[in-house]
Amino acid sequence: MSLTVHHDPDLDCVTLQLGERFDFSVHRAFHDACLGERAARSYVIDLGEVSSMDSSALGMLLLLREHAGADRAEIRIVNAGSSLRGTLRVAGFDKLFVLH
Repeated sequence: MSLTVHHDPDLDCVTLQLGERFDFSVHRAFHDACLGERAARSYVIDLGEVSSMDSSALGMLLLLREHAGADRAEIRIVNAGSSLRGTLRVAGFDKLFVLH
C-alpha cells in the first residue's frame, strides 16, 4: 500500500499520489484523506506510479466525487498511463472527471 497525501491550505487542494497499485489495499488511507467531514475545494489524483487499478479504485473515485459535490466537484486525475486511461474511458470516468 502506498498513498502520499498533500493538502495545500492556501488553495484548499488535496493531492493524492498513489503507489504501484490503486486497489482495496489503500481504501482506509484514501477514506481518511478524502472522505472526512468537510470536502476540500479541489482534489488531484496522481496516477503516475500506478500500474494496476481494480474496481474498488473506481468505487473510491466515485465516493470522492459524491463527497466533493458530484457535478460541482473539482477533481483532476493526472499522469495516468495509456492502459489506465483506457480503463477510465471504458468505465465512462472521462465524463465524470477531468483527465490530464
